[in-house]
Amino acid sequence: MRLALLSALFWFALDQISKYVVLYGMNLVELGSIEVFPPYLNFRMGWNTGINFGLLSGSPDATRWLLIALAFVVSAWVLWWAKTSMTRKIAHISAGAIVGGAIANAFDRVIYGAVADFLNTTCCGFENPYAFNLADVGIFLGAIGLLIFADNPKNTP
Repeated sequence: MRLALLSALFWFALDQISKYVVLYGMNLVELGSIEVFPPYLNFRMGWNTGINFGLLSGSPDATRWLLIALAFVVSAWVLWWAKTSMTRKIAHISAGAIVGGAIANAFDRVIYGAVADFLNTTCCGFENPYAFNLADVGIFLGAIGLLIFADNPKNTP
């Protein structure tokens, strides 16, 4: 369980520090866009009031608070799952990545009213119009990790 909490703290801190450095240290909030390694990696400022790919954007303020509450409910459930059913260290790290990412995005919603997204990747002739952040990366990697490494209830005694 300790490993899950340390992983959550790592992903939360990584996300929030990266946002502070890029948004304010590099002034992305005002510039709107910075070419980093074109066309593969650019910073593009985006404020996501909805969920993935902007779904539910422009919804009432109640949706914001519902998404914050949902992040905490899902995080509590993942931590409970890690504590009661996970035996592999990599599964605990994966669970923590989901929790840290979810709480980091919820923190953005509390502080800014929206999730701050800034990473934009393009490759192989596909121009990606969307931006994301390191909390999203943690959630994605954590979910993949749990799919692969979480204990299978059929195989545990």
